[in-house]
Amino acid sequence: MADADRSQELKELFWKELANSPFVMIGLRGVEDSRTRPWTAQIDSPDGADKKDGGTIYFFGAKSEAIVEGLSQNNRAVCTYASKGHNLFAHIHGTLVAVNDRALIDRLWNPFVASWYKNGKDDADLQLLRFDTEKAEIWKAESGSTLVAAALKMIGRDPGKDHERENQAEVAL
Repeated sequence: MADADRSQELKELFWKELANSPFVMIGLRGVEDSRTRPWTAQIDSPDGADKKDGGTIYFFGAKSEAIVEGLSQNNRAVCTYASKGHNLFAHIHGTLVAVNDRALIDRLWNPFVASWYKNGKDDADLQLLRFDTEKAEIWKAESGSTLVAAALKMIGRDPGKDHERENQAEVAL
């Protein structure tokens, strides 16, 4: 498979898997408490856009959370993702930006988000964050890859290089 085709396939698979299981670990680089924490991604795709092309990633958070407070020091973020079935993994770099757009909050709001905020969309602690992605490394895991790796090793090939060539790509999201 050509590099461009593989990259596009992995990118489309990433957006499909993220829509199916939107839970990620995200943290800020270079701040005192740089641990990653679990957040739920909200994908906002332009009207009429093909879902396989993804969209903009948003997070609802609290102004009192360490990540939101840390934005004053640095907004460079790193995000890790593992799909529900552990068949896809991603490591994403970008920036987090606080957004105060009521129309966007209204559009992304859902019962799950509402359960976290006592005063709903008017909660003083509510903060919407936009994740401006720059690049991502995406890995696809395939069932049976351990057996394939063992067979390749037996015939003198490096299973890691073969697997990486077919199942890993750096993409722009």
